[in-house]
Amino acid sequence: MALVQYSDSESEDSQGESVRPPAKKQRPERTPLPEPSLPPLPKAFHDLYASSTRISVKDDPSLHGGRKRAIPHVEGNWPTHIYLEWYPLKQELTVLSDVIEQIEQKRRRCCTRLNSLLRSDLGAQLPLHISLSRPVVLRTEQRYSFMDTLRSAIRGSKISTFDAQFEGLDCVSNYERTRWFFVLRVKKPEGDALNRLLRLSNQSLAPFGQPPLYESSAHVVDATTSPIGSMQWQQGATPHTPKDYSHCFHISVAWTLAEPSPEEREQISNLDLREINGLAVGFDCVKAKIGNNITSIPLSNGVD
Repeated sequence: MALVQYSDSESEDSQGESVRPPAKKQRPERTPLPEPSLPPLPKAFHDLYASSTRISVKDDPSLHGGRKRAIPHVEGNWPTHIYLEWYPLKQELTVLSDVIEQIEQKRRRCCTRLNSLLRSDLGAQLPLHISLSRPVVLRTEQRYSFMDTLRSAIRGSKISTFDAQFEGLDCVSNYERTRWFFVLRVKKPEGDALNRLLRLSNQSLAPFGQPPLYESSAHVVDATTSPIGSMQWQQGATPHTPKDYSHCFHISVAWTLAEPSPEEREQISNLDLREINGLAVGFDCVKAKIGNNITSIPLSNGVD
């Protein structure tokens, strides 16, 4: 094989020090720019993506952490719920997450999983809410007349926007006693807005044959002896005496399939809730969800 011939200049370079590449010019240091502060998403945006994709046409609890559908899916029936919605801010989410972490620490010996309601399985933030109705069912032909009834009732009431605060943690069951929820109790707001909205919700659903939430001719919650999920016979109420259900209103933050033991309840009652009790949540509209469609009905802003 022939040898490759190099020029004299190339051989001299090879015998001396290796040739260094020219030094790069140093660029002047740049002052890091502050990250742009993005405006919050409009409230209506969350209504557009409030429902998850249906992955089964049958009630399969294994797909939902063991939950069972309270209302079976029937063609022509529309699951309906009236509520006040809260999307916690970043700082509020931190406080709520700390409370859930405290609950988990108290439940170390419990064999059932504690499921947070703050985020989905994929990590997306979920809205929290105060219920103003049970999960009920409307027929297809009832949807629009019901919405007209509810919208007229709320607008005619002139109920103003209001702030709500919390006053403790409790554990309650749903009506079927298939799930137990860890909830933040809500204080009675100024103007008694929650009781007034509850009455309007129940009155709007009554003509469509739907059962009321809390307010009932047969059952009522007794706040002095029972948790929210327990019911006992109503005593001493008349149709002309509006009852005060302030002790019933709450926001659920986590759930489990097993009823907490008395020991767990006692431990949970001793959690540090100072930061939670200091929060104030503003509500400016009522939401009605019929199927996957959500309608927002604004409360009065005090301006005629």
